[in-house]
Amino acid sequence: MMRRADRTQANRQRMRAAAQTLFTARGYAATSMQAIADEAGMAVQTLYFTFGTKRALLAELLDVAVAGDDEPVPSLDRPQVQALLDDPDPVAQLREQARQAREIYERVAPVLQVIAHAATADPEIHELWEANNAQRVVMMERMVTALVTKTALREGLDATMATDITLALLGPEVYHLLTARRGWDAERWERWTADALVTQLLPPR
Repeated sequence: MMRRADRTQANRQRMRAAAQTLFTARGYAATSMQAIADEAGMAVQTLYFTFGTKRALLAELLDVAVAGDDEPVPSLDRPQVQALLDDPDPVAQLREQARQAREIYERVAPVLQVIAHAATADPEIHELWEANNAQRVVMMERMVTALVTKTALREGLDATMATDITLALLGPEVYHLLTARRGWDAERWERWTADALVTQLLPPR
């Protein structure tokens, strides 16, 4: 028999899945909490008790999609990120950054599109979008800091410019453009991004 904690977690996952389905199909503003509850097969009171607000539900959906699980471990403290930062080979670090970014975007890209569209009209969702962007900056700064301990940067670059280039190449806008709009598969995006990071950030070899 499923334990109560496991059942609660499974129900939470069902509600998140229902929310993502409807947010993606209808948009954030057009999706009500009642509609999410109906899609999940739950009472709407359960949805409110679990998440409180629709914005909180979207925020958790984003966090879980980025992390790949619902464990409360910051991205920079996750073993795969620590291994990337600790890898002594700068080329290997950059290629692993592209690989991990591809894995994340395969999960999170639909949620980011929901947030990007909703942010133009909803101040609370705009705040969520900006917070996500700020977290991405912190992550890229940390990766560039690790990179410059292993190698000189390409001539003319400093750490700030290297961070800006990394943000551009690994940004959700470029991923969406090339995969959703231009038809690239995620593996092609990963290969191109890894090559671009190496070319743009490291001295010629």
